[in-house]
Amino acid sequence: MKWEGERQSDNVEDRRGGGGGFGGIGAGKVGIGTLVIALVGGAIFGVDPGTILALLGGGGGPVPVQQAPRAEPANDPETRFVRATLGSTEDAWAALFSSQGAQYQPARLVLFENATGTACGTGRSATGPFYCPADRQVYIDLSFFRLMEQRFKVEGEFAQAYVIAHEVGHHVQNLLGISDQVHNAQRSMSETEGNRLSVRLELQADCFAGIWANQRRQIIEPGDVEAALAAATAIGDDALQRQSQGTVVPDSFTHGSSAQRVRWFRRGLESGSVEQCNTFEARQL
Repeated sequence: MKWEGERQSDNVEDRRGGGGGFGGIGAGKVGIGTLVIALVGGAIFGVDPGTILALLGGGGGPVPVQQAPRAEPANDPETRFVRATLGSTEDAWAALFSSQGAQYQPARLVLFENATGTACGTGRSATGPFYCPADRQVYIDLSFFRLMEQRFKVEGEFAQAYVIAHEVGHHVQNLLGISDQVHNAQRSMSETEGNRLSVRLELQADCFAGIWANQRRQIIEPGDVEAALAAATAIGDDALQRQSQGTVVPDSFTHGSSAQRVRWFRRGLESGSVEQCNTFEARQL
């Protein structure tokens, strides 16, 4: 992935370096196995923090929460990569919004370690990257990228960029009013019906990530798309359930199967069209 030439976004807040242990899980250190259990239990991308925190809040001691950001983000290669990736999503969506006579309002991305305060409650590393619609911010603990490599055998910067682009996709849904419509509809649904609607929301975010890739084709190198598809495959609900419990329960899916996630990312990548990402009217996901 040729990200070095991309504009680095200024919409990054760095809350790392606060110190402290991860109180509820691991007493100062978090093993990969513990993280995977938490990730599988709550899924990985597009996590609703309220739901995750309710699941994780039943045990363990208090988790230290970081509040004070650094004045400037760190300047190491990993942070520069995140800023460049966020900048590329901003440029892609700004152009798309502008083509429709609208102005894109960028999301803010927060880097943190262990836990941090959000408008959606306490965000924790174990939930994986997530977007909080209440404050329009994406939250990422960069240790998740190492987890992708070590546990899921998914490598490459483009696969990591796909993660960020997916979360920005949730921000776009928020700007378009899609997220509110889905959450309002879920209030009157059964859990199974609500899960099915969540799947459509998540697959649309995958499609939106594909649109980003379509708009920034100049950064794609050989093997990059395959890395993103490998990431989408690794975190399908069926793959995660098979890994954690040995069986697959489709009614409990909240993000979509591996094949569905790959299919919708490809659709966005190949079409570059928001209209082609209408998962809510698709007869077959």
